[in-house]
Parts: sequence; structure tokens; C-alpha cells
Amino acid sequence: MDRRNLLRAAVAAPLVTVAAEPAAAHPAARPAAHPQRFALAVLPDTQYLFDADSADPAPLRETFRYLIEQRDVVFMTHLGDITEHGTAEEIALAGDCFRRLDGRLPYSVLAGNHDVSGDDQRGSTAYLKEFGPSRFAGRPTFAGASPDGYNSAHLFTAGGRKWLVLALDWRISDGGLAWADGVLKAHPRVPAIVTTHDLAYADDAGVAALSEHGSRLWERLIRGNDQIFLTLNGHYWPPGRTVLRNDAGHDVHVHITNYQDRYYGGAAMIRLYTFDLARDTIDVETFAPWFLGRKPAARTPLEAETVELTGPADRFGLPIDFDARFAGFDPPALPAPRPARSVVDRHTAAYWRFDGAGQAVTDGSVVRDLSGNHNDLFVRRLANSAQNVLTVSTAHHIAQPAHASLHFDGGKNPDRGAVLHTAPDAALNSMKFLGGYTIEAFLKLPEPFAGDHAWMGLLSWEGRSGYAGKTSGWSPLEPTCSLNLSPERFLQYVVYPADRDADPTSWSHALPTGRWMHVAVVNDAHRTVVWIDGSKIARNPAQPSRGIATLGRPFVLGATSFDLKYGQGFYGWIGDVRITTRALRPDQFLTATT
Repeated sequence: MDRRNLLRAAVAAPLVTVAAEPAAAHPAARPAAHPQRFALAVLPDTQYLFDADSADPAPLRETFRYLIEQRDVVFMTHLGDITEHGTAEEIALAGDCFRRLDGRLPYSVLAGNHDVSGDDQRGSTAYLKEFGPSRFAGRPTFAGASPDGYNSAHLFTAGGRKWLVLALDWRISDGGLAWADGVLKAHPRVPAIVTTHDLAYADDAGVAALSEHGSRLWERLIRGNDQIFLTLNGHYWPPGRTVLRNDAGHDVHVHITNYQDRYYGGAAMIRLYTFDLARDTIDVETFAPWFLGRKPAARTPLEAETVELTGPADRFGLPIDFDARFAGFDPPALPAPRPARSVVDRHTAAYWRFDGAGQAVTDGSVVRDLSGNHNDLFVRRLANSAQNVLTVSTAHHIAQPAHASLHFDGGKNPDRGAVLHTAPDAALNSMKFLGGYTIEAFLKLPEPFAGDHAWMGLLSWEGRSGYAGKTSGWSPLEPTCSLNLSPERFLQYVVYPADRDADPTSWSHALPTGRWMHVAVVNDAHRTVVWIDGSKIARNPAQPSRGIATLGRPFVLGATSFDLKYGQGFYGWIGDVRITTRALRPDQFLTATT
């Protein structure tokens, strides 16, 4: 199929009971199976399973068994109303169930209005004796409790960082709020989740709003502490959610989780919050392990309809750019720039970067080739293009050696853009790369990706393929090597090998916008493979490909010519570019920091 027509047919705080310690003093008791993916289990009101002589702890025992077996679950939090009446007998039975988690899965609990009465200054209760600080003392995730014992803090490690869970009494006192604020200030760089029993309620459409008590928590604790990005509460049904904006201008996700009105009192139904740091998403799902463990054919109708909930308030994805959301209190540690000598060796044909002191991009300006091979680039704006079509930027890929890039504002109607090209006598112009090659570039497409930029070029060697004796391709007037972007934002690498009449072409997936990427084109003198962010793309041709049929004409950054003429230029950012005279492994790419 014609390449050009491809595809046309997501108060001061009282002292903490257990002193706040450095992060290293609280190692994760249960590491997740995947370094960038872990789950927080949320268990709401279980009161109807612990209701006097009608108590049935079997569903909760099965939920705990399930959680213990799931290696991605690193912590569980209960949202209060453990029992129906808060009697010593109910509390003791529940406490015995929770012992199944001890030493196996870290967890937190808090008191709801069915477990206690009054605020957290109520004194001794059956709940406090069973679920107070003494239950958690000495456990690696326990970070302390308020002097009254009804509010607690827990730190767990997952995804390469610490996370704080505040488990707050259903009617926290002013002193308790001051204590909670003190915990946050003792751990100023740790993102926090507030759990409590009563904070928000929802309408029948699942849209949440703060309750009277929730408004107090918002005003006195949550809105002024940017670390708090998520709140979880039970008490009310139906479940629901909303997003509020805190004093720092950042989102706080407010969620209600409660299924006690469901069959069998909710059957110890859990909600899993699966944090996927690679995808910047929290995936949320709600289900009942007690029913899930039964064979589908053996489930009764009520069990079958309660085994999982898939409505918009119970199963959804929560997009969060974690680095950006937490940057105000825990800015990411960025790697320092790396000098050119650290990424250049005897195999480097050319290496360009844009962080030179006083680097200019006016027409005729030079970007030096730091490989020492004198393949310098010269700036030239295309016809009718303003000065601002090419500027120097400090934006860069986090793993890029240089902390700078060029911003191109090319486009069509009218054609505009800028190119950087080698001199007419540069050695790179005629290199054939018969022993293999690697072409690397960092790039970023704008968000939004405005306008028509179909078939814009990133880099190329000038020339007409027909002059190299090539007849197999789309046109004898196209260059012998180019890296372009299709209308669907598929990256296209097309090359005419030096040793045959062929044009093997690689096609990527649709490139994302608003995100830096590293692209590597690797040829081992037999075939070509394109890599994006260290991952091999799917559509790399199997046909043989050795070298590049260069014609002694300039290498160009920022556009692809046709019949030696330029139309539109590149639209986006281009960072460091390196060409190597051998095939590199992914651990040898410019992204490798060791």
C-alpha cells in the first residue's frame, strides 16, 4: 500500500504518640510485585456483618484471604462502622477477624458512629481497647497516633516513594485536627490520603458534596495541605465522587465508598485503587471476594448481581500526573546535564545539542557537531517564515544529556518552518554506514497538536532517490532516508539501502502529544529496527537493509525535502541528536545514565 495513504481506507499539634522518624525508619512491610504498580484496598462499613447475634464474619474472612494473596495490594484501610452497636462482643469478634492480616498485610482502621459516640475525647471504649495504638505499635507502617488514640498515621512504601494514610475519627476534635496537621508537617514531602467515616455524600447520580463535618475537615485540614490528594469515606450511600481545588490550586479527589445497603450488608465488598505510576492513572474497581470465589454456576441471583459493581461511581480510571501533582511539596530530583564527552566515542559520526552558551538560531547561525567530526549544522528559515518559527528552549527529556532543545513552529497553509543542515562538504553527507548505524533524537509533539502537520519531517538526507538508481519506492523524487510523521501521528522511517533497490519502511504507533520521547533507529547492517522510549515498535520490516544510499547532499534536521524543495517544517521540540556508526543496544542509547 502507498505509504502516503496508510489508514486513509485515556492550633499547633500535640506530640505524635509514636515519634515521626526519617523515611528509612519505615520500610515497606509488603512490597508490590511490580515496581510502578501497586494497590490500596479500601473496605467500608462492615457493620451488618457484626450485628449482635446475627453476626457473620465469613465474608470478611474471605476478603482478607483474597487481599493477603494479592501481591499488588500493599495496604488496606477500613473506613469505620466496623460493627453495628460497638459492643465489646461485636468489637472482639471483628478484632479476631482482623488478626488474619497481622504480619501479612499492613492496614489502618478508624471509628465510625456505630462503633463509638461523641468525638475523639470520649475516653476508653471497647473499640479503643481492640483497635487503638497498642494494636499497631511496633509495626513497620505505623507512624503514630493522637494522644487520645482515636486518630492514627501510617506510612507505606510503594512505587519508589513513601505514602501517608491518615485514619481520622468520625468526629475528630480540634486537638485531633492539630495533631493531623502536625503529622503532615513532620512528613512534608509525602503525599497523603485522608480516610475518615463522614466527609462527603452523593446524590443518585454519584455526584459528591461535602457534608457539614466534611466542610470542617476541608477548611481546617485538607484545603491548606497540598500533600492531601485523595480523601476516602464511608457512612453514606450511594457511592460517589467529586474533585475540589485546594489552596495551592491543585485537585483533591473526594470519594465515598459504602455498600452496606447491598445484599448481605455488602458482603465485605472492597474497592481496589490500583496506582499505575507509568500510566499516571489510578484504576478503581469494586467487587466482593466472597462471591468472586464461588463458581459462577453456583452463585445465586443476588450473589451474581453483587459480585462486582461496574457503574461510573464504582469502576473508573483516575488520571493523575503524579510528578506534576506532587511537585509543589516534593519536586522530582532531576538528573544533572551530562557533558558531551560522556556520550561521544570513536563510533560517533555526529552529535548535536542546543545548550551552548549564547546559542543563536538566527539564519546562518551554527550548531557545532560535538563529535569532533565537523558535521556542524547551519540554520536556515524556509520561505516566508518569521523569526519565531525556531527558538531555543529549556524544555528537555528528563534523561537527555543536554537540558535544552529547539522549538520548531512549522506548518502548512502557508508553508513555514526552519531547517538545520550540514555544509555542502560535510563528511556526513556521503557516509554509507555499511557496518550499521544508530540515529537517535529526543522529540516532543505539542498538546494540543493544532493544525495540519501530515507528513512533516523530523530529519533526512537530501537527494532524489532516483539519482541513486532506486525505483522501488513511492517516488524517485523523495530523499533516500527520512524520518516523518503521518496524518495519524505514526512515525515513519523510510530508507533506501546502499546495497539494493528497496525502501524498507518502519511504522510506529500513534505518538502521544505533550510528552517527551526518545527515538532510536538501529541498523545492524542486516535490517532496521526502530525503538521508542526503549521499546521496539511492532512494524519493523524483515527485509534486508544495509547502509544508506546517501548522495553527498546535506543531512537536515527539521524537515524532509521532496525534489530538493521544502514545504512545511517540523512542529514541536527536538532535543539532542546523535548518529553512531554501529548498531547500539538500548542500554547504550542516550537515555542511559550509567
